[in-house]
Amino acid sequence: MALPFAFPLPAKPLISDSLALLSEYLPSPSPLLGAIDRSIPIPVKQLFAEAPLNRIFAQAIADGEFDDFEGRRIRLEVTGGHPGVTFGFWAGRLRVLNGPGEATIRGSLSAFKTLAERKQDPDQLFFQRRLVIEGDTELGLGLKNLLDSLEWDLNLRTLLSF
Repeated sequence: MALPFAFPLPAKPLISDSLALLSEYLPSPSPLLGAIDRSIPIPVKQLFAEAPLNRIFAQAIADGEFDDFEGRRIRLEVTGGHPGVTFGFWAGRLRVLNGPGEATIRGSLSAFKTLAERKQDPDQLFFQRRLVIEGDTELGLGLKNLLDSLEWDLNLRTLLSF
């Protein structure tokens, strides 16, 4: 079973061949991530996820781009049902919530990584069925379209600044 992500392959053939072999035969990290996800209480997830999310999307929130999502719940889930996280937008802030979403966007780790890094058009990820929307598809498509229209950058400085 291939890993849902690929190691960067260096120029040396022995190293690149070894990493490709590991990538091909190591088990998926999803079950381990799911176990970790289930063992972390929601207040801890909120503490570590809400501030960076609100910093990343601060300008869009200030511009009212998320207003259509007020009081709505959307779940992002790695294929296989775990790990996942449910988000909502209340009182001008993105929130991490417990429980299911009205819409669920499900895909592999590599699909979400590709989406976050903007390496591929989000519509292609959905047409290729690498990402799937379930539940309230209008809500899920609205979020996909919003994220696609925004200028945002995931970088370590934004994620870690407190």
